[in-house]
Amino acid sequence: MLVSPPISRIRVVVADDHDMLREGLATFLSMHKDLMLVGEVASGAEALRICQEIEPDVVLMDLIMPEMDGVTAIKLIHAAQPQIRIIALTSFGDADLVRAALQAGATSYLLKNVTADRLAEAIRATWAGLPTFAPEVTEGLLGAQSGQPAALRDALTARERDVLMLLGRGASNAEIALQLQISRYTVKNHVSSILSKLGVDSRTEAVVFALDHKMIPRN
Repeated sequence: MLVSPPISRIRVVVADDHDMLREGLATFLSMHKDLMLVGEVASGAEALRICQEIEPDVVLMDLIMPEMDGVTAIKLIHAAQPQIRIIALTSFGDADLVRAALQAGATSYLLKNVTADRLAEAIRATWAGLPTFAPEVTEGLLGAQSGQPAALRDALTARERDVLMLLGRGASNAEIALQLQISRYTVKNHVSSILSKLGVDSRTEAVVFALDHKMIPRN
């Protein structure tokens, strides 16, 4: 199903193989003036196709679907259309699945028990490039700090690890943008994502944490 929305709204695609959930999300989106459903699909393969056709702003992606699972769909969409923000919206919050989704390119990870208000906020934040995680997911990532630094490292995308490495060398956003040949806006989004995933509040804390846990080498 395709709908043509006003340009000012955040254009959302829902990918889930449960009809009732898609219907519920459609109703939820219709209640917010700044959000609009522009497509709904029942598989990862259909999600990939519809993203190629209409280039939505945000995709709500289930991870367990027929034909193509959500993680694979996220990886393919992110590789071809990195400007599309993806929220993994699933019933499962185990560490391996979280890491797989984030490594594939998901910006945010929420469980299906999320409240309507929280989901609306997450869509807006994710569209702006700011990660949002279910509390259970955040606890899992932060819990890895004490004994499983590799889990946090693996939660970062390859580009985020590149940015973190340059942060450790004292590079500014402008210098990182020049070296990686990306925009400063993209660098800012990567830095915000890194801070969120590592559970720290500043670039300095991120570097200290990364050094302490041997995520980046000491110069």
